[in-house]
Amino acid sequence: ATCEAAYFVIVLHHLRSVVIAVRGTETPEDLIIDGLCRECILSAKDLDGLINSSHINPELKQSVVSSFPHYGHSGIVEAARNLFTQLEGNAEDDDSDSSGLLSSILGAGCECEGYNVRIVGHSLGGAIAALLGMRLYHRYPNLHVYAYGPLPCVDSIIAEACSHFVTSIVLNNEFSSRLSVGSILRLRAAAITALSHDSATDTAMICRLARRFLYVSNCERNSTEVVEPASYVYSGTIRSENLNDNLHGNEDLFDSRGGEEHDHNFPLFNESNIKDSVVESESDEFTNPFATEINTCDDPVSEFMETARASENASAGNPPEMYLPGFIIHMVPQPKSFHTSLWKGQGVQEREKSYKAYIANRDSFKDIVVSPSMFLDHLPWRCHDAMQKVLEVQCTLNLNESHIVDVY
Repeated sequence: ATCEAAYFVIVLHHLRSVVIAVRGTETPEDLIIDGLCRECILSAKDLDGLINSSHINPELKQSVVSSFPHYGHSGIVEAARNLFTQLEGNAEDDDSDSSGLLSSILGAGCECEGYNVRIVGHSLGGAIAALLGMRLYHRYPNLHVYAYGPLPCVDSIIAEACSHFVTSIVLNNEFSSRLSVGSILRLRAAAITALSHDSATDTAMICRLARRFLYVSNCERNSTEVVEPASYVYSGTIRSENLNDNLHGNEDLFDSRGGEEHDHNFPLFNESNIKDSVVESESDEFTNPFATEINTCDDPVSEFMETARASENASAGNPPEMYLPGFIIHMVPQPKSFHTSLWKGQGVQEREKSYKAYIANRDSFKDIVVSPSMFLDHLPWRCHDAMQKVLEVQCTLNLNESHIVDVY
């Protein structure tokens, strides 16, 4: 089976543009592509637009060529390769003439010769669009990619190198633009630390979490099915208010924004789903994937914390960090303004939320921000609404310069 993305191509003659729109996650097959998040090596063909385009700065091009191998999100890379084949055919060489759809409408003497190429996508679609653009940019130098809430999908060098023709737009705390293997591992370690610092946490709970999340059983390694006995149920309790306090105390582990006002964090677990069944196994049936030596200590808390510290530190065995591609715009909601009405003498608070757009550093999106809005901010219509509000403010102020005015 191949990783296939849903898309459509539309020609906008009044704008002299050909638009390729790539759909985000909707089907179980799309979820599989999202889940193939381990890194794969990017080939020279995958980066043809960066390596062979005359519109790329020579020094930047040399940095890409001299630093191979480069890595990408394996599911997204495969989907982008498949989409390229659908659009441009099965040409052996990317420099060769193609009989694909794009060439048939954008080629010399064709209907749309000289038109701009715009590739757009949201979430998974945005990441696929970015990888597709990296391959097509050599053929179509008037190409630009707009990725809305994309997944981190390339290493840092490639993410920076494509900034000339890829723009990633992120709304507030949305989770997808921070979702990677590395960020999940760090979030897990932060959750372990928060729980371990809570004096009210039951030792059995720590042991249960260690077995559930931080160890790989021999049965799993041998692809043996493990049946959870329904009769063995954990009966411990956790005080949710104390857990909340600890999560707030470790807020810097979750939030990637600098001096911005943060949403309040919420507990990773609630009491309604704590009492589920667990697997009871002997301690020697598990191995610590992070430790160089197997810890035979009988104290589950000590072993748990040792594993947490090891997982926080980078090592040769850890996967390469994935980053958002291109030039990054971060839209952040602003506090509602409060002003006094002159004719009524009363304070009036604005009803509609306003947004401010920033040029963001891609390192700000390495870690997941746990907040009440992390999933809602990912909704495409929320992103569209925020962009509309940024543009409205800009038009009202009648500024001649870019609406992106601050850098952090």
